[in-house]
Amino acid sequence: MPDYADLAARIRALTHDETDEVALMATLACEIHHSDERFDWTGFYRVTEPATLKIGPYQGGHGCLVIPFSRGVCGAAARTRQTQRVADVDAFPGHIACASSTRSELVIPVIGGDDRLIGVLDIDSDRPDAFTQEDADRLKEILDATFGRD
Repeated sequence: MPDYADLAARIRALTHDETDEVALMATLACEIHHSDERFDWTGFYRVTEPATLKIGPYQGGHGCLVIPFSRGVCGAAARTRQTQRVADVDAFPGHIACASSTRSELVIPVIGGDDRLIGVLDIDSDRPDAFTQEDADRLKEILDATFGRD
């Protein structure tokens, strides 16, 4: 498990005074991805038009380019604005297999200070049941601080 206090401090230092959302996403994707060996693919999907997510900055193999809100774990997180912690992606109805190695997934909505859904942070693992509630809570805190919701 990452040292979340250290990760949050590093991200704060690296993103201080930055307001460009893509630059923020790129920095977070890199820092979060390299903070824990459980994290196989770490990236953002951005809301680019109504009910549509498009791939943003990420670390790992190729991701899906477009995900409608109506499909998959990322779509569910965007549609409901609720974190999705999925222990077994094969048991998730409508799961989109961007990578066949993915066994579990954590997707957290990214909401800006204006209560606008910016996108979602998607983390995949090749391990089943890789993510804890603490992962979800601490990463949400980092997202809220970085994108101006706290």
